[in-house]
Amino acid sequence: MRKVLLLFGFLLVSNLHLNAQSLKQDQRVWFAYAGQYKVAEHWGYHIEAQFRMDNQLEQNLQNLYRIGAVYFISSTKNLTAGYALVNTFDTGKEHFFKENRIWEQYQYTKKWHADKNMMLHRLRLEQRWVGSLGTVDGNVVSMGSNYQNRLRYFNRNLFHIANLKATDEEIYAVLQNEIFINLGDNKVNSNVFDQNRFLIGLGLNYNNHIRLELGYMNHFVNSNAKVDTMNHTVSISLIQNLNLQKQ
Repeated sequence: MRKVLLLFGFLLVSNLHLNAQSLKQDQRVWFAYAGQYKVAEHWGYHIEAQFRMDNQLEQNLQNLYRIGAVYFISSTKNLTAGYALVNTFDTGKEHFFKENRIWEQYQYTKKWHADKNMMLHRLRLEQRWVGSLGTVDGNVVSMGSNYQNRLRYFNRNLFHIANLKATDEEIYAVLQNEIFINLGDNKVNSNVFDQNRFLIGLGLNYNNHIRLELGYMNHFVNSNAKVDTMNHTVSISLIQNLNLQKQ
């Protein structure tokens, strides 16, 4: 099933690439921090920040801040609901528009191959209020926001490569894909298929609490305009999973 899902994502992106009327390609660098903190048997919270820049690290393109409350159904399943703020900058300028987002998700993880490898499924629903920019009397101003519902499916696989000298440090490979689907009529993006993010990379796992990952992400955006976008992105991520319960 895992191979089928990954193949489906790859074929979908390839097909969209070939059939797009026009494709703009660019380079990006994304920095991300994601932390999940367990504070009680069934409760915790999620904190996340992402900074998306051009490949020269000179232009801030988009910032994302996400928080949420986590309910742990079991050690492998959890539900999360929260809020996200996204600032998207006009290329080459300091102007930006805001997006306010409510989100809910279900996440399931499964270990295999003597618990050395892991697969994660995540289904996320988003309610988005997306702003826009316009010009009034020669000045760039916010033109209000449009509402959109969006569904995301994320499949992530971690493959054990080797342990370092310390038994609690591990090198692993990352293979993941996320597909975005727009729901219903909206003014943000009239296409059903919104975007796809495919990533391959390497990670360092320290004591199952801190992960540092470096990878290449192929980010395809199916635009409302005639020109679609494919960003070749260097992804750098720091991930924490901490248990803060009193012992």
